[in-house]
Amino acid sequence: MIHKIKQSRSEKILLFFLISLFIFSLGSFFIIKNKCLLIKDHDPNKIKFIHPENIAILRAPCGNVIIELYPNISPNSVKRFKMLIERNEYDNVAFHRVIKNVLVQSGDTEYGKRESLNYAKIGNGKSKYGTINTETDNNFDFEKGTVAMARTYERNTEDTQFFILLKDAPLFEGEYSPVGKVKYGLDVLKKIKYDNKTEYILRPDFIETFRMLKSIN
Repeated sequence: MIHKIKQSRSEKILLFFLISLFIFSLGSFFIIKNKCLLIKDHDPNKIKFIHPENIAILRAPCGNVIIELYPNISPNSVKRFKMLIERNEYDNVAFHRVIKNVLVQSGDTEYGKRESLNYAKIGNGKSKYGTINTETDNNFDFEKGTVAMARTYERNTEDTQFFILLKDAPLFEGEYSPVGKVKYGLDVLKKIKYDNKTEYILRPDFIETFRMLKSIN
C-alpha cells in the first residue's frame, strides 16, 4: 500500500513562492522582450486629414509614424522627400543614428539597406539623385516631432538622409531644411533601438516601409 505524504505548511509556502516567482519572471521576460507593448499603432485610414496628399506613413518595428509634409515651407526638399518615398527608396533602410529622447536619423539608401548594410560607411552614403540646396526658415519652430533633411557640416549637401526630433531643438532653427512633422506615432520612434554609449547603432532597427497615404488607400 502506498501512503500519501502530506506537505508541511512550510513546503506549501515554498511551493507557492516558487510558482509565483516563475510566473513573475515569465511576465517580466515577455515585457522586456516585447518592447512594443502598450504602444498604439495608428491606422491612417481611420483618421481624417485636411491635406491627405501631404501625409506620409513610415512603418517602424512598433507601428506607424504618420507625418504631414510641408511643401509650402520647403518646396524642393519636400519634392525630393516625396519622390524618395514614392520610389520606395526608404524601405528596409536602417535607423543608423539614434540619440535617446533626442532624435532618430535614417535614410542612407547607399550604405543603410538591410541587405547590404555597411557599418564602416553608414551615414556617408550618396544617391544617384545628387544633392539639393538647403531651405531654411527662421520662423519654423523645430519642435518635438519635426522631420528635417540631414546634411554634412556644409550647406547645400542634402540628399536622402533625414532626422526626426524627439524633443524640441531651437538651435536647429535656420540650420536645417524642415520637411514636416509627426502627427501620430511619436512614441513608436522612442522605441527605436539606441545605445547609451554611441549615437551609431550596431544591429539597428529598420524602416519597414515608407508610403504616401494615397498609395495605401
